[in-house]
Amino acid sequence: MKIINYKKRKPLSGRNEFLTGQEISDIYKIKVYQPGKPIEEVKREFGLKNVIKLASNENPLGPSPKAVEAIRGYASKINFYPDGGSYYLKKALGEKLGLKEENIILGNGSDEVISLITRIFLQKGDQAIMGDPSFLMYKIDAQLSQAKVASVPLKNFRLDLPEMSKAISSKTKLIFISNPNNPTGTIITEDEVEHFLKDVPPRILTVFDEAYYEYVEDANYPQSIDLLDKNSNIIILRTFSKIYGLAGLRVGYGIGSPEVIDLLNKARPPFNVNSLAQVAALASLEDEDQVNQSKSLVREGKEFLYSNLRRLKVSFIPTQANFILIKIGKKAKDV
Repeated sequence: MKIINYKKRKPLSGRNEFLTGQEISDIYKIKVYQPGKPIEEVKREFGLKNVIKLASNENPLGPSPKAVEAIRGYASKINFYPDGGSYYLKKALGEKLGLKEENIILGNGSDEVISLITRIFLQKGDQAIMGDPSFLMYKIDAQLSQAKVASVPLKNFRLDLPEMSKAISSKTKLIFISNPNNPTGTIITEDEVEHFLKDVPPRILTVFDEAYYEYVEDANYPQSIDLLDKNSNIIILRTFSKIYGLAGLRVGYGIGSPEVIDLLNKARPPFNVNSLAQVAALASLEDEDQVNQSKSLVREGKEFLYSNLRRLKVSFIPTQANFILIKIGKKAKDV
């Protein structure tokens, strides 16, 4: 046996002792996703007693009481591994959405499904197209696959689909469309989506991230599931983190053709969605009252904030999500 004295071990000469090569070392250039600080840490750091967290677009109503009850009822069984295929949850989602189970993949949050998509469909030198700004994980996961990122600036705070279409090249493999877009809360319409998809070759997968779709009230919002019949090269992402209030349990899902879902399942880790997340999500689907209350609360809250932002002469972008983009006049980090 060889014993290593770590106190006498020579210090690392540089970060590239771990990762070498130009492409691999580019990982160091990736900006780490910065989540909001825990409430208790903010209280401690600034000496505050009452803090309202607005950083992650969470549901202030909390989870459905049915979800909490389901978690309590299942807690004694967590010595067993979860259902690796999320059978009952996929079955319930399929019935609710009018889909087959083979059209659905469950993830440890929809973030994991994004990671699976980039792992399967992107290789070194491929291209991924996305709006700028949009959800940061699209760019991070694409860069981890050593793909090139084409960031297309927004137009009037909305995704610019005509320019995204122009960015398509022979290297393009993925297009990310956040709808409603994070951080602007704006949407693209059904007509715009249908026109855009005509320009997308079948070899390119278009990802519609609809994390906030339950909050949308605009009648022109696309019914993306209806597009699956004519477009096998799309996948739709949704989540239980927002309107269902299960952000802490991490459960999201992807909807696509059986061929696309089968490919993603090849990269999906075993038991990726924990047992408590599965039973809580299943119970949440049965609680329409909680969903309706969340919609009403956000609708009332938006009107209150719109009115007062106008009174304060603060510019803002009307939103279809549960957050509002405002112009604060200075760098957000400084504020």
